[in-house]
Amino acid sequence: MFDFSPWLDLPLIWGVLIATAVFLYVLLDGFDLGVGILFPFAPSHNCRSKMMNSIAPFWDGNETWLVLGGGGLFAAFPLAYSIIMPALYLPVMMMLLGLIFRGVAFEFRFKASEEKRWVWDTAFHFGSLTAALMQGVILGNIVQGIEVEGRAFSGGPLDWANGFSLMTGVALIFGYALLGATWLIFKTDDKTQIWARLAAKYTLIFVAIFMGLVSICMPFIDSRIYELWFSFPNFFLLLPIPLVTLACIYGIAKDLQKPNVELRPFILTIVMFLTGYLGLAVGLYPWVVPFQVTLWDAAAASTSLSLLLVGTVLFLPLVLAYTAFCFYTFRGKSSHEAMY
Repeated sequence: MFDFSPWLDLPLIWGVLIATAVFLYVLLDGFDLGVGILFPFAPSHNCRSKMMNSIAPFWDGNETWLVLGGGGLFAAFPLAYSIIMPALYLPVMMMLLGLIFRGVAFEFRFKASEEKRWVWDTAFHFGSLTAALMQGVILGNIVQGIEVEGRAFSGGPLDWANGFSLMTGVALIFGYALLGATWLIFKTDDKTQIWARLAAKYTLIFVAIFMGLVSICMPFIDSRIYELWFSFPNFFLLLPIPLVTLACIYGIAKDLQKPNVELRPFILTIVMFLTGYLGLAVGLYPWVVPFQVTLWDAAAASTSLSLLLVGTVLFLPLVLAYTAFCFYTFRGKSSHEAMY
């Protein structure tokens, strides 16, 4: 049986792999959820068709990373999975229902008659909105911690519906909308692109406000987060994270004023998401269930982690190669013609 534990810190490696998979999901599925959030506000039917065509080749592949993140948590950190899932059953189920509705909308919208198309437009929008809101709620609950007693969730079924988690849910809606708007600037042209620039300007304001609110709240969630960020020399070592975030916000705002700049707002939005994610990761390390269970406490047996790592090393490059090939193949501007 494989056992790499004498040479490798397997729980840490799996923690990094799962964190990376979650970030890739947030990034890749985030922009197509953002397109769905913005969908009903587009100026015309052709604009909405362009929007859907811009993400049609990618959306199902993007959700691969959600499977890797959730499946990896179950396989590598079963104790954490057994605590987190009972605490978040309802938001997880609502998120999955939202993803199902938007997935069905992709299949039926292009085949529906003009009179019935509004049904699938509505399903696509509210499915995307629900999924984004619930993902933010899940994130907010994990960040502020889950009640644990005797290695099991000890809270109530509605503990997830608290003020901080609902704020992070709304914040993620605007974050995804910004990702979607900057993606549309890159992938569309003419009337749709002009409208996407305007949408990005509005959503950027709300993203900046919510990032500020979350940054203010985080140090007061737990004293260890406050000590980590505001002790010497950590304050100066971690200072580049908020500074880069502010620089990205400024850069996006400037680029949205330039009609010739199409790709850079999307890239800067990705960097802004990355710095925000790094800030959360730094604040929550080494907890897999903040602030109750560490990576090493929750990890599966070393032989299981070793065997899983072998499979991941073999298949993860294939998933990455497929994703890169898909984006390369469907490069260029999207059309409003029904090609799905």
